[in-house]
Amino acid sequence: MKDNIDFGTADIKILFRKMLYPTVASMVFTALFIIVDGIFVGKGVGSDALAAVNIVAPVWLFATSIGLMAGMGGAVIASVNIARGKPEIARINMTQALSVSSLFLLVCSVLVLVYTDTVLHLLGCSRQLYTPAKYYIWGFVPFMTVNALLCSTQFFIRLDASPRYAMTANVIATVLNIIFDYLFIFIFNWGIFGAAIATSLGSIVGVAIMLRYLSRSANQMHLVPLKVSRRAMRYMLRNIVYICKIGLPSFLSEITIAAMMLCGNYVFISHIGEPGVAAFSIACYFFPIIFMLYSSIAQSAQPIISYNYGISYLPRVHSAFKISLKAALVCGVLFFAGTAVFREPITLLFIDSDDAAYPISVSGLPLFAAGMIPFAVNIISIGYFQSIKRVGCAMLVTILRGFVFITGAFLVVPRFLGVPGIWLSVPAGEVLTSVLVFAIYAVTRYKERHGKVMEITAI
Repeated sequence: MKDNIDFGTADIKILFRKMLYPTVASMVFTALFIIVDGIFVGKGVGSDALAAVNIVAPVWLFATSIGLMAGMGGAVIASVNIARGKPEIARINMTQALSVSSLFLLVCSVLVLVYTDTVLHLLGCSRQLYTPAKYYIWGFVPFMTVNALLCSTQFFIRLDASPRYAMTANVIATVLNIIFDYLFIFIFNWGIFGAAIATSLGSIVGVAIMLRYLSRSANQMHLVPLKVSRRAMRYMLRNIVYICKIGLPSFLSEITIAAMMLCGNYVFISHIGEPGVAAFSIACYFFPIIFMLYSSIAQSAQPIISYNYGISYLPRVHSAFKISLKAALVCGVLFFAGTAVFREPITLLFIDSDDAAYPISVSGLPLFAAGMIPFAVNIISIGYFQSIKRVGCAMLVTILRGFVFITGAFLVVPRFLGVPGIWLSVPAGEVLTSVLVFAIYAVTRYKERHGKVMEITAI
């Protein structure tokens, strides 16, 4: 299922489409993975269970963020090494990224299971939500490593010119998750624990398919044995630090979603209580999906940008960036309009109209969706900076966006606007981040004109 893709010479628009369609399709099925899980939990177990999943979601997002960091960081470095005629080093980079991230998450899984009560307390879990949240943790935390691998392996399969293979693995994982969700929740009556197990089983099958591809020595990108000598371990540590440095903005982008959920949960539960958290959870089911779609657009451009960066072909780098930004902005406008128009049907997918969370969700979703357009600019810009190894800019935008602008908005905006201000906190943070991004672009252009920029910069 390898595609005919030449990152260095093919027309940029055609090349981008070849990467985009299967990558977006893969993300769409991952989105269905999440949405269907939420629908089954809301309809089959109840709004408290939906709120409990939102309470625990930061733990799941932490695992996927490790996968994104390993995948993005490893893929950027591997892309540059392939462009420079060093495929054996690219394979070592990939194997190190996947193995070290998996080992780290195995340790984290054990710690979360041992200290479950402490983790739930830190996440702001109320007594009413404690039991369903605990069951959900027991169902998915043992498989956090698998969830991360489902994210990270896709980067390297796409780099090996096989985006359709990665898409197929995601499709199979999603279909199995839907089947298992129905069986475990509605037939076996396993409740929220069944939903967690369904997600884990679907991920296991998807990862098995991905690893089957990466285990074939006939593929350019395949797993290789790692040496365990002192010298080899020293080089591996250096490589892992570099991979983490490149991939850290992806990690932080995912972690900021967890921070957004955590802050929103605290603010909603203090203003409205559990119904507010349940309503917010509906928005939170969609926010990571929007992030994944924007991220898939950035990921589609990443091997094109990184490869041409490696051979110093700047016009192709700039062209790929512009195309990805336009695609994301179109999606942002459509998402905002669709959420505003279909807010009631969207809410009814998760909860019934007589639920206390229903009017809160219906009134709040359009306000929350206002941030989807500037969010597009921010995520594509972060991905671009990573692809050309401008980690400093990517880090600055990511940290200020998630830990200063959005968190600060949650603390300030609701004081003036009440409950609508809670919904508008994320859009406010995204707008501030976009202002920062445009400021970086303006400074970069100024330095370019005066010959002060030595590396590739954004247009």
